[in-house]
Amino acid sequence: VILLMALADVARAQCQVEGWTAAAEANTQSLSTLAWAPFARPETGWAAYVPLIARETGTDCPPHSEGFAAAFAAWQGAHGLDATGLMGEADFLTLKAEVQARRPFLAVTAAGGCPETADVIATARAAESLGGKTVWARPSVLSAYRSMAAEARAEAPQIAEDPRSLMIFSGYRSPTLDAARCEAEGNCDGVARARCSSHRTGLALDLFVGQAEGFGADSTADASRLALSKTPTYRWLLAHAARFGFVNYPFEPWHWEWTGEAP
Repeated sequence: VILLMALADVARAQCQVEGWTAAAEANTQSLSTLAWAPFARPETGWAAYVPLIARETGTDCPPHSEGFAAAFAAWQGAHGLDATGLMGEADFLTLKAEVQARRPFLAVTAAGGCPETADVIATARAAESLGGKTVWARPSVLSAYRSMAAEARAEAPQIAEDPRSLMIFSGYRSPTLDAARCEAEGNCDGVARARCSSHRTGLALDLFVGQAEGFGADSTADASRLALSKTPTYRWLLAHAARFGFVNYPFEPWHWEWTGEAP
C-alpha cells in the first residue's frame, strides 16, 4: 500500500507542469461543457475521447492536469496548430483526421468508391461470438483477432475476469443484410450504412468492450460511449490493438478494423 501511494505521488508530481495552470483549468471546464459536433452529431463535453487524446498525445496525465495541457500543447505544435494546451473542436478534428487516415476503408470511400464484398469468409468459433451469434469475417482477420484477444486476456486480469470481453457481436455483413437491417430497425446512419459499410469488407469487427447499464453493447448514446471509454478492455485496445493490425473508429469504442489486407 505504501509503495502504491508513493507511485501515485510521483504520478501527480509528473503531471504538475509550471506554466499550464490556466490551460488546465479551461480544459477542466470544457471537459463537461464543450458544445460541439465532432462526428456530425451534437455532443456536450469531450470526456468520452480522453483516452484517445491521451494515447495520441503520449500522456498518462488526467485531462484536468497541467501535464495533460502541456502534452496537448506539444502535440498541437507538432501538427502546426497554436500550442495553447486547450482542447477545442478544431484541434480534435485534426487528431480525428490523423486517426481516421489509418482506416484503409476510408481511403476507398473518400475516392468515391465502395469496396467489393469479400471473396472468402470464415465463421468465428461459437466461443468467440457474443450470445452464440453466428459471426463471419475474413480468415486472416479472425487469426489476428485470436492472437490479440489471447494476449489481452493474458496481460489484463480485468479483461479475463469477464468472459464477454472481446467477444465479437458483428463481423461481415453483406450489403443486402445491411439494407434489410436499416429498413427493419431504422439503424441506417443516414443512408451510409446500407450503401457502403466497412462491415461488407469482412475486415471490421464489433467487439464487446463493456456495457453501460440500460444500454446495448453498441449503443451510440453519449452516456453509453462515455462509460465504454473507461473500460479496461477499450483502454487496452487503444494501447495495443495496432500491434495486431487493428484500428478503431473513434466514435464507436467497439468498432475495430483490420489493416492487414486491402478492403
